[in-house]
Amino acid sequence: MQNLQMELLQILQQDCRLPLEKLAVMTGTTIENVAEAITEMEKNRIILRYSPVINWDKTDRERVEAMIEVRVTPQRDQGFDAIAQRIYRFDEVKSVYLMSGAYDLLLLVESHTLKELAFFVSTKLSTLETVTGTATHFVLKRYKSDGVVFEGETKDKRLVVTA
Repeated sequence: MQNLQMELLQILQQDCRLPLEKLAVMTGTTIENVAEAITEMEKNRIILRYSPVINWDKTDRERVEAMIEVRVTPQRDQGFDAIAQRIYRFDEVKSVYLMSGAYDLLLLVESHTLKELAFFVSTKLSTLETVTGTATHFVLKRYKSDGVVFEGETKDKRLVVTA
């Protein structure tokens, strides 16, 4: 991967709303080069989506989040991929990770109520033929997500310039 692409990815991960002009200045290249690099990364599915980090606790939206450890029996010639695909198609599932350790898959799941989440686990997830066990952990509070601290002291990371 080119240096420009790596540099752009790091900048965009911090703030994906920066205009092309500012990205060009920050990377020391032209607006055209920045636009071309971003378009190429979108086409190659390196950049999949631009999305903000939201502190939902400061809104009126009711939601329940849980991390679910799932143990599965891998399928012949498909490993964990086939069951992961089945699971990630459920609307409640926001993320799926293949893990090492005591369980195979880790799911980040979201629903409007605890009852809906329990219904998902008991009727949709646990009943899949290759699922051998689950352990559900409810998210009580988020402190940091995607490198963003939700509450507390936020320091300006810029260097102080003095004359």
